[in-house]
Amino acid sequence: MRNSTKTFGGGMAAAMLAGALAFGGATSANAGVTGCSAPGGKQEVGAVLGAVVGGLIGNKVGGRQPGLETVVGAGAGAAAGSAIGCELQKDRVEARYGSTYKRDGYRLSSDIAPARYSKIGGTFVATTGVNLRAAPTTGSARVGRLRAGERFEALAEVRGTDWILVGHDGVGVGYVRNDFVRPEGRRYAYGY
Repeated sequence: MRNSTKTFGGGMAAAMLAGALAFGGATSANAGVTGCSAPGGKQEVGAVLGAVVGGLIGNKVGGRQPGLETVVGAGAGAAAGSAIGCELQKDRVEARYGSTYKRDGYRLSSDIAPARYSKIGGTFVATTGVNLRAAPTTGSARVGRLRAGERFEALAEVRGTDWILVGHDGVGVGYVRNDFVRPEGRRYAYGY
């Protein structure tokens, strides 16, 4: 009994170490473990949990070289957990924003039209209640609304216009004119 507890404790330590190494190594060597196209942290959590479980299984089924099987199991578990986590992230984004697509490095809700962007980033505040538009024109469809004082992610400016791409969780969800918003911490509207 004592011997099996010792083996399990050693296997657990080896699995955790192998999981950490597999996750850390995969992060720097292979962006696939953390490079999900949808925002969120489920991919990383899945990779870590998969590495630990895979390492434990590899250690238990390992024959002559349990250390090697632990590392191989951790690597396979990290890859599987990463893939599952990424799919969960994508499902969450689609449930919240409908389908999305990627254009020029920005993830956009399928409800809005793409444009040419210049990155600005940061948190902005609506100075008044204002509609979010599907395209950077006042004649485009209304896709949402910002309340006066509401904070939001300003992902980018639309080049050559006075429109800003509004983001939520890193997804572009609509456009707002810059004279109705300001960067957080500034007293006057953007552009003044």
